Amino acid sequence: MGTPEFAVESLRQLIENNYEIAAVVTVPDKLAGRGLKLKESAVKHFAVRMDIPVIQPQSLKDPEFINGLKSLNANLFVVVAFRKLPEEVWRMPEFGTFNLHASLLPDYRGAAPINHAIINGETITGVTTFFINSEIDTGEIILNQSVDIGPNQTAGELHDQLMIAGAELLLKTVKSIEEGTYRVIRQSDRIEDLRSAPRIFRQNCKINWTKPAFEVHNFIRGLSPFPGAFTNFDSAKHINEVKILRSVICNSDEKLTPGEVKIIDGNRLWVSCCDGFLEIIQLQAAGKRAMMTADFLRGIKSDYLHFEST
Repeated sequence: MGTPEFAVESLRQLIENNYEIAAVVTVPDKLAGRGLKLKESAVKHFAVRMDIPVIQPQSLKDPEFINGLKSLNANLFVVVAFRKLPEEVWRMPEFGTFNLHASLLPDYRGAAPINHAIINGETITGVTTFFINSEIDTGEIILNQSVDIGPNQTAGELHDQLMIAGAELLLKTVKSIEEGTYRVIRQSDRIEDLRSAPRIFRQNCKINWTKPAFEVHNFIRGLSPFPGAFTNFDSAKHINEVKILRSVICNSDEKLTPGEVKIIDGNRLWVSCCDGFLEIIQLQAAGKRAMMTADFLRGIKSDYLHFEST
């Protein structure tokens, strides 16, 4: 059971290791793009190529869907980046239902663990498999694997790294369940000490240049490439929006107002934070493709450029 590209690698690993996939459950096709054409999930696209039956219920509580699941006689359900399952579903298979989550649980429960780990400046994260219960991301842990986070690594890059590590851990988990060698660990009940990973909305993605450079840098890379940390800039008396996709922290003792810009040699862009500068490496103007800073600056018609501080 899964939807995005993150889940495809796990499905691939199961197939390549000769596990019988009775069916794949994923979301219904959705209208997308300017032409509003039906778009299938990444998991469905892969499953169809592999000739695996695909089930796309509108409701996970639909009796027809429930009966169809029962008729498959699957002895294990595997969930990767899917929806919350009704108890009638996750209790169905004899060996249970487990989920792969992109964090070291119990930290970063929620929909956006990769983004929040980077935004918070973590240097280590990981992947966890756990048995599903009635609450989100709280079930008994089966296995986990830690992964280092690089100082300039983006959420997109970490996503791909965790996708591979997660698929490998998922395969180990299935084998341990098959052989009966696994031992579960109960998650911590001290929720006040845990870091959470709620869904990220666009209104929470605007850059605040009045914060320290380290925090802004983590914010940028934690939202790159999607949904993207954005800022407004004033150039030639026009207010425009741009997403900042990649940055590095600069060493400088110079002090400028947060959001104030330094253009160096005509092709480098520094933006002031409360305690220093970030150099912008890659960005994306509204309606444009991602571009390197030098290309962006060539398109600016005025020497005046200023970013909104908040």
